[in-house]
Amino acid sequence: MVALGLLSVLSAAGVDVGIYRPVTKSKSEPDALLERLISEIGITDPASDCVGVSYEDVHHDPAGSLGDIIATYNTLATRHEAMVILGSDYTDVTSPTELAYNARIAANLGSSVLLVLGGRDADQYTPSNSQFLSGSPRTVADIRSTAELAIAEMVDEHAQLAGIVINRAETTSSEYEAALREHELIGNDVPIWTIPEDRRLVSPTVRDLMVSLGGRQIYGAEADLDNYVFAYIVAGMNMEHVLERLLDGGVIVVPADRSEVLVSVLVAQASHTFPNLSGIILNGGFEISPIIQKLIDGLDFDLPIVDVPLGTFPTTLGITRTRAGFATAPAKKIALGREMFADHVAKDDVLALVDRAKTDIVTPLMFEHMLMQRAAGNPKRIVLPEGEDDRILAAAAEVLERGAAKLTILGDREDILARAHARDLNLDGADIISPHDPELVETFADEYAKLRAHKGMTVEKALEIVPDVSYFGTMMVKMGMADGMVSGAAHTTAHTIKPAFEVIKTTPDVSIVSSVFLMALADRVLVYGDCAVNPNPTAEQLADIAITSAKSARQFDIEPRIAMLSYSTGASGHGDDVDRVRTATELVRQRAPELLVEGPIQYDAAADASVAKSKLPGSSVAGQATVFIFPDLNTGNNTYKAVQRSAGAVAIGPMLQGLRKPINDLSRGALVKDIVNTVAMTVIQAQGEEQ
Repeated sequence: MVALGLLSVLSAAGVDVGIYRPVTKSKSEPDALLERLISEIGITDPASDCVGVSYEDVHHDPAGSLGDIIATYNTLATRHEAMVILGSDYTDVTSPTELAYNARIAANLGSSVLLVLGGRDADQYTPSNSQFLSGSPRTVADIRSTAELAIAEMVDEHAQLAGIVINRAETTSSEYEAALREHELIGNDVPIWTIPEDRRLVSPTVRDLMVSLGGRQIYGAEADLDNYVFAYIVAGMNMEHVLERLLDGGVIVVPADRSEVLVSVLVAQASHTFPNLSGIILNGGFEISPIIQKLIDGLDFDLPIVDVPLGTFPTTLGITRTRAGFATAPAKKIALGREMFADHVAKDDVLALVDRAKTDIVTPLMFEHMLMQRAAGNPKRIVLPEGEDDRILAAAAEVLERGAAKLTILGDREDILARAHARDLNLDGADIISPHDPELVETFADEYAKLRAHKGMTVEKALEIVPDVSYFGTMMVKMGMADGMVSGAAHTTAHTIKPAFEVIKTTPDVSIVSSVFLMALADRVLVYGDCAVNPNPTAEQLADIAITSAKSARQFDIEPRIAMLSYSTGASGHGDDVDRVRTATELVRQRAPELLVEGPIQYDAAADASVAKSKLPGSSVAGQATVFIFPDLNTGNNTYKAVQRSAGAVAIGPMLQGLRKPINDLSRGALVKDIVNTVAMTVIQAQGEEQ
């Protein structure tokens, strides 16, 4: 009902809203709840587009399922201004971490969480006679305790809290507010909405009972099956004692051969001096005798009578297990739910919630998906020189499947296709070229000899050099046959980038080729440079690296705030190493005054807001840096590996920067995923070259 309320308010306000269900019970069967919400709001998306994965998928492969959820959600979300995402329904009792997984989903979809806390215990195994589906009220302390546990799980998964709804509440809003805001558990900017208990919303209808028990209606109007059922009474005693126990909104279970009880109940209903029942269930499968039928036909009553074939005990047990499902709720219950939400949640509050619902969290999965989307939006041709490596072939197949790049693979065509076939890899979309192709070798040798003539290069020497896969691939990029190159899985860094230094050259405004890693932490992406190329850069080179790294950051939608790292912060330290960083910082400010830069600064002051407050108060970079420039290769390389291994960060790169065309180096220990990400990154660099 909360989801329905949100959707109704947004839709009525003219917001193009969509709905998404990340985890559903089954992908092969319709999600009845989702389909009902789609129908009520008039959303035009097919229900199949609005679901992610099944519980079975999550159990089998939680990480892979999360990737599938991100992909399907992002495809759907592009169609709408706002999205309401339904958490799982907590019927999956085998998963004790269901809340944590929901929080992880929210973080990875960039959505904040509207936390719905139930104001009553489920109480499904100990139903009371008068409110058999209502449950016992939770105390304000219970609500506080539940909120603390839920918020702690959300924080662990980097999900942000947008608001809290206390649903089926027992007490006043002010009492809940006071408890939840105490000791700043909930900030003052987080709304708390309270929706009181209404028995009609949680009670089944006579129709729900009839369907659950496999019964059929034999008397009364069809519309009467939508009567709410607030209690049940089992008629296992004499007539007068049954009449004493009638309750408003109750349904009475009467064995079909107890005609005297049936008639007396109907007379009591017609007399208007007894409580008004919601319905009668005749159990046992007995036929009503003709004379009793004649008597019933003469009575004036507006009560549905349902016949079920079960005995008294299974009938009663079936009633207690019947749930008031939203998917099959009558129109009057849906209308009541909308009314309840509108009465207790202001329209303006909901619209304000949408404005603050998007988070600035960027998880590794989100970032990797962004890379694929950006690359697939304008795929460029990337050459992969190391066709003899099976990791390259596996990565190529995935890149082609996701449409992230056009590929050229270097190597023997028959050998590559045979190995791909043996591993069930589809390389149909790739061009496969031999680096010994006579015509291309001759063309490349002529061009290489011209480019290196000042170094004494001849065509004869060039004919020996260019068949090397690194040179061959680099010459393809130089001559426009490819937009970029990714290599290094089977070769050293020097072997990969030396040809680029010789023939691609640096951009006019950069004096040095450097590298960055895109470090995808649990909740953000940082840029680290230079961690792979330059051992001991000068102050001028550090400034170059910083400015180029800021440009690289913007290519990947990271707003650059540059920290020039040192073992000292501000003016506190002196010495050659610190002075070099201080000079580099000033050069950055002179050459690129539009950039936010701070240095020298220690890593903790650059990354941690609390440390920054004491070491560099008032700085626009300290505590919130996004681009970290290390003073030398020793520091940078060790730091990125320490963060990668100790903090579980995904290190994407190294990405070479400063070249006229993108050439990127892989680690020789690269995984298939690393290669895929680097190819996508190279495509995005090539896209940037067009701008």
